[in-house]
Amino acid sequence: MFYESSAWKKHKSCGTSSLLPMTPKKPQQWLQVVGHAGSFHVGDYGTLLKRFCEGEQQCYLRLMEDVLMPFVPAYHGVVQRDEQNYNMMDNLLTHFNRPAIMDCKMGSRTYLEGELLVARERPQPRKDMYEKMVAVDPEAPTDQERAQQAVLKTRYMQWRETLSSTTSLGFRIEGFRFAAIHVYFHSLVAAHFCIILLTFVSFLLQKSNEECHTNFKRTKSREQVIEALDNFVDSSTHIVWGYLRRLKQLRQILEASDFFRTHEVVGSSLLFLHDWTGRTGVWMIDFGKTEALPAHLTLDHRTPWVDGNREDGYLWGLDNLIDILTNMLPLT
Repeated sequence: MFYESSAWKKHKSCGTSSLLPMTPKKPQQWLQVVGHAGSFHVGDYGTLLKRFCEGEQQCYLRLMEDVLMPFVPAYHGVVQRDEQNYNMMDNLLTHFNRPAIMDCKMGSRTYLEGELLVARERPQPRKDMYEKMVAVDPEAPTDQERAQQAVLKTRYMQWRETLSSTTSLGFRIEGFRFAAIHVYFHSLVAAHFCIILLTFVSFLLQKSNEECHTNFKRTKSREQVIEALDNFVDSSTHIVWGYLRRLKQLRQILEASDFFRTHEVVGSSLLFLHDWTGRTGVWMIDFGKTEALPAHLTLDHRTPWVDGNREDGYLWGLDNLIDILTNMLPLT
């Protein structure tokens, strides 16, 4: 379903952040291809509205005062639409021309330790998760699980992570859409787009006649990831260089960030954008599962996770992603 931004005249502020003046932008048509229906709406003045999450709001308020601020969407507070609260932030696609878009889920796990704890305290075999498991791999269930036609949530969550490069490389590709460069040169007629902000719970901006690639659940090996990334950048050395510069800058800032040091960053993504002009950009998005740590605890985000240490593997994954992109460049 397409969402076309409507000219609703008033933003009712529900938060402490004041709205910043922004240049009005032409509304775009959007298609939500994954995630929960209604989680996103296009706002006015180059903004995006995401269904309100208090934890995410608190993260953005902290991030607006952290050295990571240039690497996340600018946050503009809470607004209300149709009696529903939304976090309002910059629409990162505003300054790109029909961009290619990729969402990479970062870290060595996408579930919180708290989720595991709750699941262990209330163990209940889940038939729905069993069905999801056999749909991906009919041989995955144990004999006992097959007899019950159900699996425990803890078992499912940990099994799911082993399928992709999450556990082997510390990140996984959630999905991407190619840049509209070929369409731009071969046709000057603008069509509809879909958007993938796959961890902004996941939108995809795309031409109506272009394909969104989201089947990466079993993309696990380094070679498979390289093939997918090379496909995304259309084998462009220029685009790879652009992404590498940004990712190296991000890594340096992450290592100096008070926010990053004191938060368990799980389920967050890096959003990659490039367009036919050669412009590139990378931003951190989706902080709905990011949790502040107890006062006595900090993370290095590279130490392997064991139950109880809260490590998320974010920097380990970023190191691997940078290494992979570096090795995609021609030898000089």
